[in-house]
Amino acid sequence: MRNRMLIGAGIAAFVVLIAVMVKVGVGTAIAHSSGSGESAIEPVEPMADDNGFSVEVLIDGHPASEYFARGRRYVEALESAEYELRIHNPTGSRVAVALSVDGMNTIDARHTSAWDAHKWVIEPYGTISVRGWQMSSENARRFYFTTERDSYGAKLGQTSNLGVIAAVFFRERKPIVITPVTPGRKEKSVNRGEDRPRNEPVPSSAESSGSAVDRDAAKQRATNPYPPPDDESAATGIGRTINNGVTWITMDLDPRPASEVTIRYEFRAGLVRLGIVPRDYPGPDVLNRREKAEGFEPKYCPQP
Repeated sequence: MRNRMLIGAGIAAFVVLIAVMVKVGVGTAIAHSSGSGESAIEPVEPMADDNGFSVEVLIDGHPASEYFARGRRYVEALESAEYELRIHNPTGSRVAVALSVDGMNTIDARHTSAWDAHKWVIEPYGTISVRGWQMSSENARRFYFTTERDSYGAKLGQTSNLGVIAAVFFRERKPIVITPVTPGRKEKSVNRGEDRPRNEPVPSSAESSGSAVDRDAAKQRATNPYPPPDDESAATGIGRTINNGVTWITMDLDPRPASEVTIRYEFRAGLVRLGIVPRDYPGPDVLNRREKAEGFEPKYCPQP
């Protein structure tokens, strides 16, 4: 089954991504970002997950504090802080990654299975950064940590999966020859008739995908049995607009996922309530001093 994918390059990922895409010729897809004037992030070694694939939450260019508990991976959310997701492909072939935040696809804000979701493309041994919700072929709006009530999911009526980031990776099964395209526009595949199932929508912009999002939101509101969003738990908002040019391509994917990474995020108070981090002690840190105590030293008893 062929799936339509997005190749994109946020400013933080552009420096890394362009290095593996510099040889532009027949059959090469082109990614482009006009950038926003922000400085590029200094590259660091990504934390490996299953099969070497990795997803990192970056705040101000630095990985967020992580905790491993209950068989899950947790990240501390900092209220009002913008963040981005740095995703690494450790293989020698292209992969497509279905990426959701708060249960919503970062490309079209729909809640679907990973296989049915529109996906981001990562070149061999490549790294990309997804900095926000993709609103059109040219722009995105930044992720930032906020309360459930202020979240993008609450605005769309999709509050069942707040506080989770999920990435599912699929390997390319059979490379498709792709002609060069103008950045920001959908390419014309040589296999035009096989681009996608006839009933699959192609959201080339926010306007074309808006009706589908509205239908999903209405369905979610009608069936949502969960409590209303609150002002204490962490979720992701829809922030300022940034340049993030993307290009649609077609890929033939292996139906079996190559890897899956799930990250739960909470404010520190939530991590304390879950027992994942210790409760802050208001007095002097006596226990820290006592933990450094030793039983013996090589000397005699002194005079008091």
